[in-house]
Formats: sequence, structure tokens, C-alpha cells
Amino acid sequence: MSGLTITALHASHGRNSILTGVDLAVDDGALACVLGPSGCGKSTLLRVIAGFHPAARGQVTLGGRVIDDGHRRLPAERRRIGYVPQDGALFPHLTITQNIGFGLPRAARRERTGELLHLIGLDGLGDRHPHQLSGGQQQRVALARALAPEPELLLLDEPFSALDAALRTDLRAEVAATLLRAGTTAVLVTHDQEEALSFADTIAVMRTGQIIQQAPPAKLYQEPADADVARLIGEANLLPARLDGTRAETALGRLPLTRTTPVTGPTTVMLRPRQLQLSTAAGPDSVRVSLLNAVFRGHDHRLELTPHNGQGLPERLIAYTDTAPPAGDHPVYVQAVGTAHPLNGATTAPASPTP
Repeated sequence: MSGLTITALHASHGRNSILTGVDLAVDDGALACVLGPSGCGKSTLLRVIAGFHPAARGQVTLGGRVIDDGHRRLPAERRRIGYVPQDGALFPHLTITQNIGFGLPRAARRERTGELLHLIGLDGLGDRHPHQLSGGQQQRVALARALAPEPELLLLDEPFSALDAALRTDLRAEVAATLLRAGTTAVLVTHDQEEALSFADTIAVMRTGQIIQQAPPAKLYQEPADADVARLIGEANLLPARLDGTRAETALGRLPLTRTTPVTGPTTVMLRPRQLQLSTAAGPDSVRVSLLNAVFRGHDHRLELTPHNGQGLPERLIAYTDTAPPAGDHPVYVQAVGTAHPLNGATTAPASPTP
């Protein structure tokens, strides 16, 4: 099988265009995530793939089969696609075993439901009803029900959004592990960047009905296409710079680039908060700053800083440090480490707001 391929996909609600040329590729067996803000078209994209909403034009191909091209549409029930909605949508009057086996041929139910109860870690709970399970257990049952007919592709529409933070973190790790064991290709849609980074093999950033950038999580975080992608995937410091092809001249010194570029001239580069280091002593290329705010987050401290006298920097910088900021009246200096990433079409702007 060749996985999922979407080319130049358009879709509308009435006269309103929602998808305006989506291109997406998901390898067979991969876990993909479509990440974007509310209203960007994520759920519509999922519905077109599932067969719940028609494509206006473009092409959706699954396993080498064209399932929608704006003219020919394969019915949803013949696409071999599983779908997990936000709330799980379990049948309250059926047992867990009956929910999982719903829609399977009678002869295959006992063996297949037993396999899936074991796969999701709910052995021995098959005779219970949904109200007797926790929210996380219910979502695992919804996942098992979607996997029961052995779909070529599984679609997950923000299935963890209603859960509390700790349960959400644990469950998405369990779901990712379950899908990898089952060898199922999956597409998750979310607006949560932490969820996307921890779940997916590849992330497609969506904005106003188009995929702006698709890349593995680490590459997307380190080398976003533009300032909006940089902020969507995590906090970012955007600095004015002048490029000479291999390095960027900034107020924090001459920094190597994440990639060489033939461009010479003014632009904006990105530094992540972990790349800013604090000291009470001035050093080469360091800049004096004032501490505006410090928040202890358990695993680190998030600091908001403002440079003295501007010094060619944004009004506010964000730094993450493992140790508490210097106490008392000591002067504080910041310097940059690592590589700077030039942004396409970037304009200088302050760091993103507190998450």
C-alpha cells in the first residue's frame, strides 16, 4: 500500500471555500498530525477523507485507489477508513465487547474483540457498559471499535481534547503505541502543539485552508517556514538580522544558520527560548536585560526579559532556564547559543504570548 496522498484538494460549505489547495502525503503505517488553529479547515479535511463531505476538486488517494476527485466519490462505507470523534460516541446500552464488535460479521466478533481488548489493555472488562469506565478507558474503546474492521486508515478528530491534562498525556502515548503495534496509518487533527509533537511522525501545519509546511516534528520545530509556523509550534524569539549566506549578524552576535542560504541582506531569524542563556557577568556578544517576569513551571523557569536601550532587539525576549533567575540587584546579561533559523517572508515581531 502507498498510504494517503492528497493533491490540490478544494472543498466548500455552500459558497464559502474551506479547503483551497491542500497537499498532504502520509506514508503507509505512519502517524501524521494536521495542526492548526480553530477554523483553518482541519475537521473539513478529515470529513472529506472519510467520505462525509464532498471534494470540489483535487484528488484523495488511499492505498493507490482514488477515493474522491471531485467527480467520482467512493462511498464512506467502502473506503476502509476508521473514524474516532472527539467524544468517542459509544453506544451506552451496549457492553464494551458489543461496542467493539458492532458492525463486524457475527462469526468474527468473539476472536476480534478479544484481540482488541488485549491490545487496548482492557482485558476482563468486556462485559461492562461505557458508564462504568473512565473517560480515558472509553476513548480506548472508541479506538478499538474503529480498529475492529482493520481499516487502511484511521482518522482521529481531537479525541483527547475533553480529558484532563495528565490523562491526555498518558492516553495519547498509549494510543500512539497501540497504532504502531497494529501497523495502522493514522491522521490526527489538533490545535495543541504539544500533542502534535509527541504523537506524530510527520506534522502538517494548516492555515486558512492550505498546508503551509509538512515535516518531521524536530525539523518543523527547528526550521519552521515562517513566523506564524514558528509561533504555532512553540514560543519563539524573532530577531532582526543581516544574512551573508552562512551566518546572521544580530544584536546577539554573529550566529551560524540552520541552513546555508544564497540570500544576502536584512531578514528575521528565529531563536527558541532554550537558546538564550543568562549570566550576571557580561560576555562576548551578550546584551544586558531586565527581568520582567519569571514563572516556575516545575521542569524549568520561563523568563520574560527586556533589553536595555533596545539594542536592536525586540521589546521582549523569552528564555527557559533550569535554574532560578539571579536574585537581588545584580545586572543580568543574555547571550545566544546554537544556530539561527532564517524565516521566509518574516517581519520583526516580539516573542509569542504566554501559553
